[in-house]
Amino acid sequence: MTAGIVGVHGIGKYDYYLRAGGSAAGAATAMREKWDRYLHASLGGPARTYFSEVAYFSHLLRDPATTRAAPLPAARRDAAGWAGNLGFGEYVTGTLRSFTAWVLSRLEGRSAAFAELFAPEVAAYLTDQGRRERVRGAVADTIRRNRPRVVIAHSLGSVVTYETFWAYPDLETDLLITLGSPLGMREVIFERLLPAPVNGRGERPKGVRRWVNIADKDDIAAIPPALAGCFTGVDAEELVNLDWIDFHTAEKYLGCPALGPHLRPFLG
Repeated sequence: MTAGIVGVHGIGKYDYYLRAGGSAAGAATAMREKWDRYLHASLGGPARTYFSEVAYFSHLLRDPATTRAAPLPAARRDAAGWAGNLGFGEYVTGTLRSFTAWVLSRLEGRSAAFAELFAPEVAAYLTDQGRRERVRGAVADTIRRNRPRVVIAHSLGSVVTYETFWAYPDLETDLLITLGSPLGMREVIFERLLPAPVNGRGERPKGVRRWVNIADKDDIAAIPPALAGCFTGVDAEELVNLDWIDFHTAEKYLGCPALGPHLRPFLG
C-alpha cells in the first residue's frame, strides 16, 4: 500500500528515459523507486512505498532529432534572465556561449552544470505551446489516475504542476508541496505563467486545498525562495539549509526534515 503521493520531477531527467530504452513508463518507475528512498531518509521508520507514481515528462521537452531541450534564442534569453535574478544581469553578454563561459568562471562545477540545464528546459516548456500542453497533459493524467492526497513537485515540476491544476479544474489534492520552486522568478517564469498573474500576484489553484513551499536559502533556481510575496494561498513556507553544493537536488529536498511535519498527517 502506498502513502498516496504523486511526484512531479524537475530539470535534467532525460537520462532516465535513455536508460529505460526510450520508455517513459520505465523512467517513471526508476524515479519513483529513487524518490521513495530519498523520502524515507527524512521520515525514518520501516521502509515503505510513499509514491504512487512520479509524473514523467522530460522526454516531451526534447527534440528527438537533436536531443536539444529548446531552440538557442529562447534558451539564451532565459539564461540571461536567470542570471539577472542572481544579481549579475549587467555582466551577461548577448550570446549563450559567452554566458556559459561567464557562469563557468564564477560557479562551482555543480552550479555550472545546473545553469546549463536550467535555461534550455525552462525555455522548451514556456516557449513551445504544443510541448507545454503535452507536458501538462501527462502530469494531469498521472494525478487523475492516482487521485493523490499529496503532490510533491520539484523545480520546473512545480511550474508544470501549478499550471496543470489550473488547466484541469477536475484535479484535486489535499496538499501541494513545492520544492526548490522557480515559480516566482521574474522575467523568466512568473510573468509567463498560465493563467497570468493579476496585479502582480498569482493564486493557489482551486483544486489544491493546502500549499507548502520549501526552498534552500542558497538555491539558485528558487529565486525568490519564498513564494507568499508572489502568490495568494501559500499556507506555509520553510527556508532550509540543505547543502552548499547539492543545493537543488530532489535527493536533498526529499531527505530534509522539513517535510516530515507536513507529510505525517497523510501517512496513515
